[in-house]
Amino acid sequence: MTINIKNFLKDKTKLSKMGEFQSLKQIDGLEMSAISADLYGDGRDDLALFYFSKGANYATLTTSNSITSEFIPWNNNSHKKIIKGLLVNTKNANTFTGKQGKESIDTLAKNLSRILTLKESKNRKGTNETVKVKDLIFASTGVIGEEYPVEKIKNNLSELVEKLRSEHNKMYWIKIASAIMTTDTKPKVAYEEIIIGDELIKISGVAKGSGMIAPNLATMLSFIFTNADINSNLLKTLLKRSVANSFNAITVDSDQSTNDMVSIFSTRTIKIGQNLSLNDDAIQKFEIALKKLCLNLAKQVVIDGEGAKKFVTVNVMNAKSLSSAKNVAFSVANSPLVKTAIAGEDPNWGRIVMGIGKSGEIIDQKKLKIKIGNFVVAENGKISESYDEKKLKEYMEWDSVEIEINLKLGNDAFKCYTCDFTHDYIDINADYRN
Repeated sequence: MTINIKNFLKDKTKLSKMGEFQSLKQIDGLEMSAISADLYGDGRDDLALFYFSKGANYATLTTSNSITSEFIPWNNNSHKKIIKGLLVNTKNANTFTGKQGKESIDTLAKNLSRILTLKESKNRKGTNETVKVKDLIFASTGVIGEEYPVEKIKNNLSELVEKLRSEHNKMYWIKIASAIMTTDTKPKVAYEEIIIGDELIKISGVAKGSGMIAPNLATMLSFIFTNADINSNLLKTLLKRSVANSFNAITVDSDQSTNDMVSIFSTRTIKIGQNLSLNDDAIQKFEIALKKLCLNLAKQVVIDGEGAKKFVTVNVMNAKSLSSAKNVAFSVANSPLVKTAIAGEDPNWGRIVMGIGKSGEIIDQKKLKIKIGNFVVAENGKISESYDEKKLKEYMEWDSVEIEINLKLGNDAFKCYTCDFTHDYIDINADYRN
C-alpha cells in the first residue's frame, strides 16, 4: 500500500509527519479504497469508496443550505436503513449541474452496483448476492457549477473496487482521508474505543473541511464507522446530539456549503444488546465517545481553516437562553474585524464588544464581562481597571486564543470554535479554481 504524496503537497504548506496523526483501528465489516481519477490533472487521489459487504446501518445529516449537491436529494430518496456502499469524489461538487448532474448519479450508481455485484459473485463462488442501485449513497466536494466529470469517475470504478481492502492500519486511514481533501493542508482522522461488557467497541472517523465553514454542518464531509450494532434510528439521534456542539459549533468564514454531510455507519459486527434506547448504559457510554470523536474532528477542521494561524475559542456564558448564547458566540466568531485583529495579534477588544452588540441580543453593558485568555479586558461598562496591554499582547502571540464573554443574564452557555483571518485566506480563495 502506498500513500499518494500529492495529496499532501500544496503551495505554502508542509508535509505533515505520520506521527502527528492518531492511530485508527480497522472496523470489521468495512472495506475501503482510494485512487486517482485524475480529476485534478496532477495524479492525486480524488476518489474514495467505503463498502460493507454485509450491509451497514447508517444515519446522515446534511446541509441546511437551500441549494444542495445533486447527491443529497438522491441519497435522501433512498429510504434505506441499511446500505452497502458510499462513493466520494473531490474536485467537483456536482451542485448547480442540472440534468447532467442528476443523470451522472444514475450512471455511477448503475455501474458501481454492477461492478460490486460481480465482486460478490467471485468472492462467494457464484452466489446471486446483488448490490442494488439503492444500496449506494454518494458524497462530493469541490467547485460548484462545473460540469460533473462522470466519465472520468465511471472509467475508474473497476480499479476502485479492485483495490478495496478490509485491513486498515494508520497509514491506510490517512490515505483514505487524504483522498477527500480539497483545500485542506492535512487529512483529518480520529479514533475512540470503549469496552461494553467484554467487547471492544471501536469508532473511527475521517473528515475534510478547510474553507466555506459555518454552522449547520460547516462545509465539510465526515464519515464515522463503528462495529457496535446500533439501529439506524438510534444512530440518527446519537449523531444529531453529537453534532450540536461539534460540527455545528465551528466556523471559519461564516459561509455554509451546499455539500455538507456527516454520516455514521454501523457494521453490526459486535452485539451490545437488544431494543436499545438512549437510557441504556451501553448507549450512554457510546454517546460520550462519539461526541468526543466528533469534537476532535471538528476542531481539526478549524485548525486547518484556510490560511489559519490561530485556533480561537469563543465561550459565551450566563446567557438568558441557549439561542442567545449561540447568537452572541457566532456574531463574535464570524466577525472579520475580530478575526483579523487576532491574526495581527492586536488585543483590540473593542471589536469583541462590537461583535456582541451586533448579535441582535439585548445586552446589559454594566453586567457584561469580557476576558481574553485569563485577562479581564472589560467590565462594569468600561475597560477593566486591571487591564494590562503589554501582558495581553504577549498572550495574543499564542497559537490558541480564548475569548470569554460573561453576559450575567441567565444560566445558558455555548462554546464555538473558529480561527483567525490571514492574507493567505484571500490568496487561497482568489486562486481556488486554478
